[in-house]
Amino acid sequence: MHFATKTIHAGQPSEPNTGAVVAPIFQTTTYQQEGPGEHKGFDYTRTSNPTRKRLEAVLAELEGGTKCAVFGSGLAAENAILQAYLKPGDTIVVPVDVYGGTFRLLHKVFEPLGAIVERVDFSDLDALKRAVAVGPKLVWLESPTNPRLLVYDIEAVARIAHSAGALVVVDNTFATPYFQQPLSLGADLVIQSVTKYLAGHLDVIQGAVIAKDEKIFEPVGFLQNALGGVPSPFDCWLTLRGIKTLELRMERHAQNASAIAEALLAHPRVKRVYYPGLASHPGHEVAKKQMTGFGGMVSFELDGTLEEASAFVSSLTYFALGESLGGVRSLVCLPCKMTHASIPAETRAELGLSDTLIRLSPGVEHPRDLVGDVLAGLERLEHGGTSAASAVSKAPCGEPVLQ
Repeated sequence: MHFATKTIHAGQPSEPNTGAVVAPIFQTTTYQQEGPGEHKGFDYTRTSNPTRKRLEAVLAELEGGTKCAVFGSGLAAENAILQAYLKPGDTIVVPVDVYGGTFRLLHKVFEPLGAIVERVDFSDLDALKRAVAVGPKLVWLESPTNPRLLVYDIEAVARIAHSAGALVVVDNTFATPYFQQPLSLGADLVIQSVTKYLAGHLDVIQGAVIAKDEKIFEPVGFLQNALGGVPSPFDCWLTLRGIKTLELRMERHAQNASAIAEALLAHPRVKRVYYPGLASHPGHEVAKKQMTGFGGMVSFELDGTLEEASAFVSSLTYFALGESLGGVRSLVCLPCKMTHASIPAETRAELGLSDTLIRLSPGVEHPRDLVGDVLAGLERLEHGGTSAASAVSKAPCGEPVLQ
């Protein structure tokens, strides 16, 4: 079955009682039992729900896994894995470039509980081999990363991690299962911030963990019920609806991202463009090997000041200034003040996250409109134009609280 067909048919038969081609939302908390402990597979919606179960079956199928647990957010999904596999004194190895929320969860929650976090440049496989020599429990990576879109060789990382007895966790949010299949490359667990491309319409907060092996999945599945961080049936239904157009949307997202990246390359006010589809991208060859497309995200460093970067992101017409990504409407973000604001300034500098790094999430609008919007914003900077909203730049970068 091809991917586009899976998004419509995998785990989604017509509802058997009525023949409805779109299954109903089981908006219930509890289920009538025929006798004590005698039920039809469901007793309480925190534990399981027909709508959520259907979504979990679809996500497992799309990622090439066997089991899936859906959570109330991407960070709730991350927390379940970390609680399941990381105990005081255990080590987790992560790359230098990770999502700000992951950085915060590791350094503000799990390090104080006794976990050891080792940051390594995953593009240097020899450095990774040295890092795993201590016997970490987890090796955790994003590819492409957020926000610099670095690309790591998942197959090589998995081989090195497994040689040291570690489990491999891959955040596949940016690529989605349409463009990348980490479980087939050796990963043990995949994380999705379902909020982003999978739901795709900027109206759902949700996360998921997908496993290749049922035994590895068991502690995560247990914590899904024990901790109770599950999404509502309605949100699961919205995601099921969004997934049906995933392939169509990802193709347009990637088309738009590529067009914007090419336009940015030629602009004098742009220092550097991050997009795996560019031949100049350091991970381009690896991306060609392990991905079927280069994704829908673009980041770039503005040749200018923080004030100018703030003015630029506040002045666009079709790109809304906001958190999140992966929706049908285009979004723009200044990571140092938004998604990565909780990372200390000195650490951001070490990671290569400059204060003028701008992250673009092109939606599914027409590419000419989006390219024109970005170039018009840069043109305003060239001629000294500013936005009233740029006044936010007077605060030190990193001061706002990460959402």
